Order: sequence, then structure tokens, then C-alpha cells
Amino acid sequence: MPGTLIRNVRPWGGAPVSLLALDGLLTGAVSVDAAVPADREIDGHGMIALPSFTDAHAHLDSTRLGLPFRPHTAAPGLLGLIGNDRENWRSAERSAVERASYTLGATIASGATTIRSHAQVDSDSGLERLEAVLGARQEHADRATVQVVAFPQAGIVRDRGTAALLDAALTAGADLIGGLDPCGIDRDPAEHLDIIFGLAERHGVGLDIHLHEAGLLGAFSLEMIFERVRALGMQGQVTISHAFALATNSDDVVAALIDSIAELRIALTTIAPSGTRVLPHEKLQAAGVRVGLGQDGIRDYWSPFGDGDMLGRTWQLAFVRGLRRDDLIEGCVEIATLGGRSVVDRELPADSDAARGLGPGDPADLVLVAGETVTAAVMDRSASRLVIHQGRLVARDLTLIDRDDDGLHQEPSTGRSEA
Repeated sequence: MPGTLIRNVRPWGGAPVSLLALDGLLTGAVSVDAAVPADREIDGHGMIALPSFTDAHAHLDSTRLGLPFRPHTAAPGLLGLIGNDRENWRSAERSAVERASYTLGATIASGATTIRSHAQVDSDSGLERLEAVLGARQEHADRATVQVVAFPQAGIVRDRGTAALLDAALTAGADLIGGLDPCGIDRDPAEHLDIIFGLAERHGVGLDIHLHEAGLLGAFSLEMIFERVRALGMQGQVTISHAFALATNSDDVVAALIDSIAELRIALTTIAPSGTRVLPHEKLQAAGVRVGLGQDGIRDYWSPFGDGDMLGRTWQLAFVRGLRRDDLIEGCVEIATLGGRSVVDRELPADSDAARGLGPGDPADLVLVAGETVTAAVMDRSASRLVIHQGRLVARDLTLIDRDDDGLHQEPSTGRSEA
């Protein structure tokens, strides 16, 4: 039965082939010159084909991408950043749902078709910011798969009433429950973790916990998380975001933590931080731990950085790790594509097979990028890209495709340059 023919592409920079897709999945490869009947055809022009990017850690509810630049006004420290966001997010020139939709569109247009976004739930915003991210997801439902985390950014114990709001958020459509620095923010790790694990168990959802805590404090919080995963049988259902404790402890402490993370099938996400917070990727890979890459905040009240481009964030991951060899830089691309996909979809394995996400049965979600090699594509970060979701072209050259034209025309109103 005819489907989509993605003609003349180079999977992971290899020899040119054409890829076939049907019902949202890849079905195989044929020679470039093969005459294959298809309902639609996408000409790859010899570009490199990769699995589409996954932004495994975004905050679409706080973004200001596309709006006039705003100087940074936060006080020092994590609480200063949280307070700055709470004080200013309502005063943005556009509504929260408009801003979330714009940034999600830019992220998709750059090559990501799987996104996990946190949405702040607290006594200040109630469910308003969650509803904005859910609205953005609906706006782009045919262009990307979006998971939403109900996230207690201001804490739970210190922000009474948030626990009930998190419960309501899961009923309203959030896919996962979030958590945040149970020692450093709430200063009551037992109550914080009991609340979020209790909500996860009651609603049958997974967890994604921000853990900025470093050193032995972070190790202590991780051990408390491990205890609850074991007690509740929630292996494979928990993600730890940032996990700075893995970069700020002695080798023996880190080794023991990684052993437990692997045993409990806990996934990790990183935002490619600099300095002493870089995750021990080689050790995690050797242990079979799922690791995804995300952009975190994008031009928001936390920082002026971020543009929605996961290819650029992949470059950043290679840069902060000090990588030069092509195979290691390609490994960063795997983290940004297949790694994140395995975090969002718990049924996928952490390790890819020989086809590396482009074989029969893999999702027909691809990004085609210009470049001589995969490493060259990361270094150059060309705007020449085609983004495919479930076998359908959804973006070209950083611009979303008009749904009515199915790839024949562009949709300027959602382009990256719009202000």
C-alpha cells in the first residue's frame, strides 16, 4: 500500500538511498533510482537523514522567544530566578499560550518533533501556565509529539496548596508529575518526594524530577528517590533532570549512583551545562542509562539564552564536553535524537540498532540537514533542513509548512524571524 517516499537521502551521512514510510513508520530503504509508487514524495536532495531531534527538557510556559529583548533582572541564586519569573511572566507582550505556541513552532521548524515541556503549577499561576502549554500542544498536534510535566517550580512544602493543584493538573491533561530539589528548595525531602510519588502512583504516570543539588546533598536526594522507586515498583518510570550530583562527587560515589540508576532504569536529561556540571556521559553509556538532551528555558525570565534549535544545542553538548572526533560528536547527535526519544517513550531501548533509528519499524520522524558529514552538519548548523513527522513534511528551512499545502508552500507567519 503506497505511503511516503523520502527520496535521495544519506542516513547518518552514508550512501544515498530512498526511505519508505507507511502509517507513521519507516518500512525500508530502496535505491535512489527505484520507481516506487507513493501517495506523497519528499525530495531530500542528497541531504543527511537523521532521526528527528527530541527536546527532552523544555519550559514552554516561560518563553519570550519572538518578543522584544528584555534585560535580565533576577536576583542571584535559584530562588532569585524563580522569583523573577513569578513577578514578570504575566506582563509579557503576548499571552502565555501564544508564546508557548510560537516557541514550540520554532522548535519543530528547527528539527525536533518530540518535545517534553515542563509547565509551572503553583499558588501564583494555578493551572494557567499548564493550560498554555496544553494549548500549544493542541496547536501543533499534527506536527510533533509533546509531553507535558506538571512542575512545582516554587516548591510544594514551601508553597502550600501546590499539591492539590498538581493533582488537578494531572486530571487536566498533564502526562507526568514533576519535582524540584527536595532538600534545597522545600527543605523537607521526605514530604516532597512522598507527595509526588503518591500522585504518580494514584494517576498512573511517570515522574521527571529537577535535581540541581550537587555533591553529597544531591547524592542523598538521589538515594531517597531510589528508595521510592524500589518500594513502589516504578522502575523505568522516572527521569532525573540535570543530576548535577553525578558531576560533583568522587568517582566511587558516582559509580554507586550510576549502578542504582541503571538498575532502576532511571532516565536522565541534560541541558549541556558548562564548567563542573557536565554529566559523565561515557560512564552512563557504558551502564546503558537513557540520556536525553534539552534546551531548558528559551529566552525567558531565567536567562537571555536559547533559540529553539536543537541542532545548536547538540553543538553545545559537543563543545562543553570538549569533543573533537567525529564518532564522539555523532554520539552527541544520538543523545539529541534517539536518546531523548527513549526518555520520552519508555518502551524504546537506550541503545540503537545498526539502523540507528532509521530502520524498518522506526518512527517516520526525520530531520534532513545539509552537510558533508554529520559532524559538519553540527558545526555548520545550516538553515537548509527538512522536518518530517509521521511521514509528512512539516517544516522547511526553519519555517513551518502550511498544513493545506502539505509541503508545497511555506507559512511565513510562524517563521523564526517574526517578532
